[in-house]
Amino acid sequence: MGILSWIIFGLIAGIIAKFIMPGRDGGGFILTCILGIVGAVVGGWLATFFGIGGDVTGFNLQSFLVAVVGAIVVLLIFRMLRRN
Repeated sequence: MGILSWIIFGLIAGIIAKFIMPGRDGGGFILTCILGIVGAVVGGWLATFFGIGGDVTGFNLQSFLVAVVGAIVVLLIFRMLRRN
């Protein structure tokens, strides 16, 4: 159930990350959602690895913030790679 929760968080986090970091990324809404899912999963894994996040058993603010920060980081990395 944990990975499914991170995917759902990622969809929402990708949209919020796009609102926080507006700009032309190319790929549109679907790419934003995919980057959000990747960011949420990676952010959740890293938070769990470092003992910050814990398992996602439902909606809580800490897990959602981890997903949004992960999505922002992945979006930023995507933009840096796209420029080169």
